[in-house]
Parts: sequence; structure tokens; C-alpha cells
Amino acid sequence: MTRVALALMAHPDDAEILCGGTLLLLVRRGWSVHIATMTAGDCGSAEHTADEISRIRRREAADAATLLGGTYHCLDVGDLNVFFNAEQQALVTRLFRQVRPNLVLTHSPDDYHLDHEGTSRLARAACFAAPVPLYRPDELLPLENVPALYYCDPIEGKDSMGYEVLPTTVVDVSAVIDAKTELLACHESQRNWLLKHHGVDEYLRAMRDWSAARGKQFGLAFGEGFRQHRGHGFPQTDVLRSELAIRS
Repeated sequence: MTRVALALMAHPDDAEILCGGTLLLLVRRGWSVHIATMTAGDCGSAEHTADEISRIRRREAADAATLLGGTYHCLDVGDLNVFFNAEQQALVTRLFRQVRPNLVLTHSPDDYHLDHEGTSRLARAACFAAPVPLYRPDELLPLENVPALYYCDPIEGKDSMGYEVLPTTVVDVSAVIDAKTELLACHESQRNWLLKHHGVDEYLRAMRDWSAARGKQFGLAFGEGFRQHRGHGFPQTDVLRSELAIRS
């Protein structure tokens, strides 16, 4: 069976921050890996026009995916406009039928950014819709099965109200933390933007500090946290646990 992982995220650089180490480990185990973003990051600059920063961030995302050994896709929904609706569900479902993932990684359903929450709902909906033969039957072939779905840690491990969200499983990314840092470094435009908007400097250091903090909770040097969606109709087998070294 072909093993395909898809990280569906809201913005360029989200995948590298939240699950870049896990994607690297999957590539090393022979998985085909895809990173998709709902937006091109068109609002992510205080210096460029929307068109300019979109082109820059698309290039950065594609460069990171190439360095990873994967493929990048952009669904071209505007920043701050990612919502669960029929049009966007159709876009995401079509992507799923093109990529045909066995494993999907996405944002936490409760996060600081509504684009993240919208992406999470769309990923969940597409996992269920993509195998349904009568949903948009005039397009691509439906998936054979509902893919395994995992939610990454929310940013800083906190929900939208600032309360801690604990993962059910943590992937040990200690062996690939330097490579993960190189992936994130491809998103050069974001350092200045985050400094301007969030007051956050040391873009790469912040990622490493968070990975170290999550890992420390589970006796690891660096970790990435996930929660598996195990609702009715979704796979119950822990794919990450079977593929990678996991602490729970």
C-alpha cells in the first residue's frame, strides 16, 4: 500500500512549526509527503503588497517542501477568510482525492487563530467526504477509506482562551530538530512580520524552545504533540504510533 501523508494547514510555515519533524521522519520511512496551505499568506507582511507577499511566501513554502522531499499545494483562500463552508469543503475534498492520503495532519480544532480552526474543520470534513461516491461524483475518484486524522498542538499548547491542551501522543523529533529548523528557515519573510505584528523575535529559536518544552514533558529532548480524531467512522489504529517512536 502506498503511504501518503498530507499536512493541511492554514498558512505557509504552519506545517514546519507544528509538524515539520514528524513529516521529516515519515519521509525517512518512505512515505510520500504533501504540505498544503489554505492561503498563500497574503496578509503576512507590513512591507509588501498582498500580491508581493503571496508570491514570496508561495516560493518559501515550495522551497521548504522541496527540502523536505515533499510537494507543496496552495488552495488560494485569502488570509482571515478560511471558513467551514460548501465552497471551501469542495476545494479541500478535491485536494484529498488528488493526493489520496492515508494520514492527515492539521490544526487543533481550538486555537488562537480562526484560520487555524477553520482549516481544522475543513480537514475533518474532507476526511469524511472524500470517500463518499455521491459527493461531487463528476470530479475525481473517491478515496477508498477515511484517512487517519491527527490534530497538531495548538500554538504554544494553548486553546483560544489560553488554557493548556495536552497531546495524547508525542513524536520524538530530537534526531531531526536541526533539519526541522532548516525547513522553517526557508520562510525568511516571516521573521520581520512576526516581530512587527506579534512582538516575537528569534523566529527559529521560538520554534526550538516550544519543541523542547513539549519534549521535556515526555522525557524527550524535542517533541511534537498530536491528538488523534477517533470519532465514529474514523480509523482507530494509531498510525503515528505504528510508524514512529511515540511517547504517550
